[in-house]
Amino acid sequence: MTIYPAIDLRKGRCVRLFQGKADQETVYFENPAEPANEWKQSGATHLHVVDLDGAFDGASANLEAVRSILKVEGLQVQLGGGMRSEEAIECALSLGLNRVIIGTRACSEPEWVGGLVQKFGAEKIVVGIDAKDGMVATKGWVETSSTNAITLAKELESLGVRWIIHTDVATDGAMKGPNLEAQKLMAKAVPQCQVIASGGVTRESDVTDLEKLATQFPNIEGVIIGKALYEGTVSLQNLCG
Repeated sequence: MTIYPAIDLRKGRCVRLFQGKADQETVYFENPAEPANEWKQSGATHLHVVDLDGAFDGASANLEAVRSILKVEGLQVQLGGGMRSEEAIECALSLGLNRVIIGTRACSEPEWVGGLVQKFGAEKIVVGIDAKDGMVATKGWVETSSTNAITLAKELESLGVRWIIHTDVATDGAMKGPNLEAQKLMAKAVPQCQVIASGGVTRESDVTDLEKLATQFPNIEGVIIGKALYEGTVSLQNLCG
């Protein structure tokens, strides 16, 4: 299972928000290249980066910080936040990113995402489906739509999407463990997609639980870990060693 350490960017710094709330922010690093290098030294091969300013405001706002992360060699980096136009996606990919993550616009215009897959290839486009009680949350989780997360995932799969990040918003940053049932239902619903689980990982046994689930549903490809790494309740070296 691929481990994706998370780096959330806000005003050029590495931060974590509690359940996506902008007023509940903890700053961990002023220079986001520092955690990128630290996670690489601990054995990470991939990074999950989110431009929180882009997610809230709809336009990428931390590209200089992203460039600094990409200078850490040997990491495959995926970026989300503010990817709501073809121009933004082209700009992001031109930096040397491995994949870009589409969130808000995938909910309102799934066919648009299908077109992106045709243009850039299925390996370059990831859809982030963030769910609150099974319904899609958008615009940096500020709004909850009337769209069912599973229904959206199935539609995107039919349009050629092959990578989905499924985040359970209620568990994100709460340090209470992942919602295994929600991840199971998502993986079962979209067998042609690689599913990256996100939200709630608190201890190394949570990753073990997801790995066990992946033996039943092999399309659970990876897991994103954020706050647990920064708070030291999970050792990346143990997981990647």
